[in-house]
Amino acid sequence: MPINITMPALSPTMEEGNLAKWLVKEGDKVKSGDVIAEIETDKATMEVEAVDEGTVAKIVVPAGTEGVKVNALIAVLAADGEDVAAAAKGGNGVAAPAPAEKKEETAAAPAAATAPAPAAAQPVAAAPQAAKADTGTRVFSSPLARRLAKDAGIDLSAIAGSGPHGRVIKKDVESAVAGGGAKPAAAPAAGAAAPAAAPLAKGMSEDAVLKLFEPGSYELVPHDGMRKTIAKRLVESKQTIPHFYVSVDCELDALLALRAQLNAASPEKDGKPVYKLSVNDMVIKALALALRDVPDANVSWTDSNMVKHKHADVGVAVSIPGGLITPIVRQAELKSLSAISNEMKDLGKRAKDRKLKPEEYQGGTTAVSNMGMMGVKDFSAVVNPPHATILAVGAGEERVVVKNKQMVIATVMTVTLSTDHRCVDGALGAELLGAFKRYIENPMGMLV
Repeated sequence: MPINITMPALSPTMEEGNLAKWLVKEGDKVKSGDVIAEIETDKATMEVEAVDEGTVAKIVVPAGTEGVKVNALIAVLAADGEDVAAAAKGGNGVAAPAPAEKKEETAAAPAAATAPAPAAAQPVAAAPQAAKADTGTRVFSSPLARRLAKDAGIDLSAIAGSGPHGRVIKKDVESAVAGGGAKPAAAPAAGAAAPAAAPLAKGMSEDAVLKLFEPGSYELVPHDGMRKTIAKRLVESKQTIPHFYVSVDCELDALLALRAQLNAASPEKDGKPVYKLSVNDMVIKALALALRDVPDANVSWTDSNMVKHKHADVGVAVSIPGGLITPIVRQAELKSLSAISNEMKDLGKRAKDRKLKPEEYQGGTTAVSNMGMMGVKDFSAVVNPPHATILAVGAGEERVVVKNKQMVIATVMTVTLSTDHRCVDGALGAELLGAFKRYIENPMGMLV
């Protein structure tokens, strides 16, 4: 019997991916464990291994196909001894996935420069969503059609849909508006509750933007999956999380001296130091220990419960071509500085190569975004749900400070903690930042 190979779910939140490359061709024999394809998600490229043995009878989805749904048939395998041609026709009784409805145009989402963890955006061409008109009748429509109808003040139930299964799509609404044939949406009854606030604007439409510039003075670069996900997560964060910011200056001289001592004491292997600590490695450790000391700040918000985490899993923003990703150092409060350093070097390298596994960048309880190496003095980062905090780290620079009523030169670093004020209020955020500052200015505490 033919064996179906379907699009795997590489993470719990994955809904679709791009079939980047086939590493086998029709007629090739494969065995369990052989790498047969590469799948691109919004953040990483993952290798797909064969589960069964057999011969590749048919490749259903060609290399380079984007937006392949999870569990869609992508290839057919003929079992040992089975006729390959017959297997190619059968596919175990499962038809190849029908092409998705063409995606409707949507306004471009704003980009930003902080590090969001991935969550796959719901495609426009997904199964129709039901909206309820004022009459109580279920109306199948696309998200864009519903928004256009709402903006125009017309009733979706009065529009005949031309999409699949009578779904109302963008052109149906535009035709109704142009022809004046749609009835207006019913006004809310007197005394009825006010409608929920409209979502924040996604920005100017493409047509409106392009009208402001000379033709030929620009080029259009389509958003890739990563940039779309970053935009979606940041808009979600700013719409749902009440941000609160706390800043503090930390003196680095003791930390820099300890770092130099530890690096000088590193043993060598194959002529190279076993570890080489960075300031960022020590920042990760200090934040993890601060969360251990202030456990009420090591939380995530849900509508029903406060999620109190037992360990500090620290995400670290890494810039990669086209966006940002946040690999996570798990249980960082329990790890040595050398372990954190070597783990971050490995995670950072694989992040830039887009080879991280989903479990290596999804989740976490907090994050660090360090722009000090770029000369940035201070900034505020955007909280990345489900985190309740993110620490923005500026550059260490020599400044004049007052000690014992005397002006002296010290190396000072400004850090800003962004918090989700629903679960980490100002006083708790200040307590967490105070604990962090103590570890940075008394770094021997990180070694005991």
